[in-house]
Amino acid sequence: MDTADELFERHRAALSAAAYRMLGNRADADDVLQEAWLRWSRVDHGSVVDPGAYLFRLVTRQAIDELRRIRARREAPADDDRPDGPAVGSPIGPRPVDAVAEGLLVVLETLAPTERAVFLLHDVFGFSHAEIAAIVGRTERAVQQMAYRARRHVRARRPRFRPTREEHRATTERFLAAAALGGDLAGYGRACATSSA
Repeated sequence: MDTADELFERHRAALSAAAYRMLGNRADADDVLQEAWLRWSRVDHGSVVDPGAYLFRLVTRQAIDELRRIRARREAPADDDRPDGPAVGSPIGPRPVDAVAEGLLVVLETLAPTERAVFLLHDVFGFSHAEIAAIVGRTERAVQQMAYRARRHVRARRPRFRPTREEHRATTERFLAAAALGGDLAGYGRACATSSA
């Protein structure tokens, strides 16, 4: 049987890639991975049914918390407000929280509510098809097919729905709240599956 360290190392590359995709910065992703490892080292590993899914959720939640910290720092008065422009070495491009909001807009525009729940719970938070089936009230096979179709719709990026700004904002806030450490991901999935936002 693998030790806790071996289990973490087996998933390290995928966890690192997931953190980097969410944060867009290697140093922040490394910090998230380190914090996730510390938390993983304090877990009763015998009670963890699927270590890969558990670790993926842990890293995702840590990355969401880091996005919130980044947003809080950026909302404070910044050097960018100086007349001579941003400080040397300032990041260029969208802020990570904006990237999350942009990704959620694609999901809102391309997926129906239950597809959205399946896609986010499986591809973002690492839930198994069986876990999602229990949450959304479908069979495991139906959830597998829905996940496959949802990924195709998201990749194609052909809008099928027109969410309002308010729906987009509310969806982003609910996603961030659910993804925060201690957030109710299963409840979020149920709400996604039964609402338009």
